[in-house]
Amino acid sequence: MAQHGKAAPRERMTLNPQQARIVIVGAGQAGARAAEALRAAGHRGSITLVGEEEHLPYERPQLSKAILIDRDPNPTLIRQSPEWNELDVALLTSSRVVAADGQKRIVGLANGQELAFDCLLLTTGTRVRRLIELDNAPLPVRYLRGMGDALALREELQPGRRVALIGGGVVGLEVASAAIGRGCLVTIVEKADRLLPQIGSASLGRYLQQLHASRDAEIICGGSVRQATSRGLELGDGRFIPADLALVGVGVEPVTELARQLGLDAERGVRVTSTGATAADGIFAAGDVAEQWSRSHDRWMRVENWANAQNQAIATAKSMAGVSTAYDAPPWFWSDQYDANIQVVGNPAGGDEIVRGDVAAGCFVSISVRDGEVIGGITVNSARDMAVLRRLVASRKPVRKSDLENPAFELKRSLAA
Repeated sequence: MAQHGKAAPRERMTLNPQQARIVIVGAGQAGARAAEALRAAGHRGSITLVGEEEHLPYERPQLSKAILIDRDPNPTLIRQSPEWNELDVALLTSSRVVAADGQKRIVGLANGQELAFDCLLLTTGTRVRRLIELDNAPLPVRYLRGMGDALALREELQPGRRVALIGGGVVGLEVASAAIGRGCLVTIVEKADRLLPQIGSASLGRYLQQLHASRDAEIICGGSVRQATSRGLELGDGRFIPADLALVGVGVEPVTELARQLGLDAERGVRVTSTGATAADGIFAAGDVAEQWSRSHDRWMRVENWANAQNQAIATAKSMAGVSTAYDAPPWFWSDQYDANIQVVGNPAGGDEIVRGDVAAGCFVSISVRDGEVIGGITVNSARDMAVLRRLVASRKPVRKSDLENPAFELKRSLAA
């Protein structure tokens, strides 16, 4: 992949990978699944999984969904504590890695403890991007990143409370649906001219506007926050949004301090090969922090979703265990909002958009075609079509736009072409 810009990372192992001492920094989805995959691949050396949160590793999609809306929120853990012991994985919770030395092969914890490694996997993930205009605001301002944030937010989503959601991305919209489900009065403020702007689909933007408005959410697109008072938010154009609570969801930033200590170029994430290797010998990265080459987008990028955090981490773990495993699946994620299921694959903004179905009725498919190839797609309440789109994007099979534009043409026939 060196032809795409900077020199490609390299992968070198001088000892038996099955016996290597492995430290995984970050006990989220990627780190936990990598630890499991290492043992499944036959790794016999020590595995230490280090996480900052006090909780055992858990499934992250529930933070903006089930934890907020279920009558009795029971966090879905990846494994119970005895199961980590049975897997012979040393799990250190409430532990923060503050230093890393690639020459000495040591990482240092905030409590002074040092962990020696032969191979290191960085699954440090991301941190929320803060809105500095609301720092030290008199209005309660919340961010949603971890289990503690979700449990605290749940307690604040009480009937009749006015909740301002800053950012119309996945997190903001899922919290909006949960808040309305709990009887809150919701206003969504999005800086772009449509909801979920990062997807780049006009049809999806129209649908989401209709969906949330039909549930009595107030939606303000093209709006920016100037400041907060004790009574609400003042926007850049002078409008005032009454609110008892604001939740900020304006994106995330990769946690790359350790990568930089290790001498890695980590301007936009930790760049890795298809097997998860970085430019440093014996050091790998996976999950949200990893910068990967996307064929769908034709560029290097970080992929911030559950599927990548799990599956790219599993592939990386297999490679660390000595079974070289390339991962190049197109990005894919889903979002449940109210009773609607939205799924996105590849790069919907990268080509000509073809819409099949009825946007107004809330059951449609959007297909992105570039140079005779499907590079992205969206389904709303049409999971069966998404199964076909994922295969089309991954296979890069040539398609005819005229077929896809024909509502009588079955998508699965494109796979047989």
